Amino acid sequence: MKLTIVISTYNRTRDLGRALESVVRQTASPALWECVVVNNNSTDTTTADFAAFAAAHPDFRLRMVHEPKQGLSNARNCGVAAAQGEYIAIVDDDETLEASFVESYIAFFDAHPAVMAAGGAVVAIYESRRPRWMSHYTERMIANPIDLGRTACRFPSHRVPAGGNMCFRREVFERVGGFNPALGRNGKSLSGGEENDLFARLRAEGCELWFVPQAAIYHHIPDAKLTDEYFDRLSVNVGRSQRLRAEFGDSLAALRRVERIKCVVAWALALGYTLLGSPAKAKYLLRMRRGISKAIFE
Repeated sequence: MKLTIVISTYNRTRDLGRALESVVRQTASPALWECVVVNNNSTDTTTADFAAFAAAHPDFRLRMVHEPKQGLSNARNCGVAAAQGEYIAIVDDDETLEASFVESYIAFFDAHPAVMAAGGAVVAIYESRRPRWMSHYTERMIANPIDLGRTACRFPSHRVPAGGNMCFRREVFERVGGFNPALGRNGKSLSGGEENDLFARLRAEGCELWFVPQAAIYHHIPDAKLTDEYFDRLSVNVGRSQRLRAEFGDSLAALRRVERIKCVVAWALALGYTLLGSPAKAKYLLRMRRGISKAIFE
């Protein structure tokens, strides 16, 4: 068993079904990989729908495990514990995988025995269309697209793989531990930061993070994630997650200094967008910064 795909899910059976359809289209031999779905207390038809899907695809190793402790970090840790693969790829249920996803990660880790963790490309797919008010900066908060080129390379120091497309050697979790249950989504909460925390621990151990472009995923963004209400909630929760991580590391003062700089930069960028005829981009950029700052300084 070379690789395990871990997908955590909570009350999104339609999204999960779409994700699983892409899982069984992988070009890698089914003998080399498995998929573990972690059901984190779903109350919809997730369990029955998954059982039907697995029964319809008997040539693939598809398993469901249940994690009673609510929260994405708990679910991901459960998936890691259940995984049998040498490499563990973690994706989300609102994504679909490029057909070469499994094959690309296996080839990369086989060829780079010293690399402990990697991430692939993330392409945003909008249910309707990409809003005119969305800029590069606000899109990173909502969809987190990642494209570092067509060849494998190290992630720059200010970037980490996306939480919905990251792959690790199994020994990573023995070396630095799992995802922090105090961070990450919990039920309908929009908090996060658990993957950033894990990658920070890895880098503190001297581990490099690599980008594998062919291991791509497509992040599906519904219209519900483009409303003002969702945007404001997400902005505040990003700030809260950053503050919580800073408090864990006794670095809140440093976070606040950086946030003040980001606010100044945001105003400069907003002015540029306005002068270039994109006042909506300026408005939402400042709106995002206001929400994040509010949570950091509260």
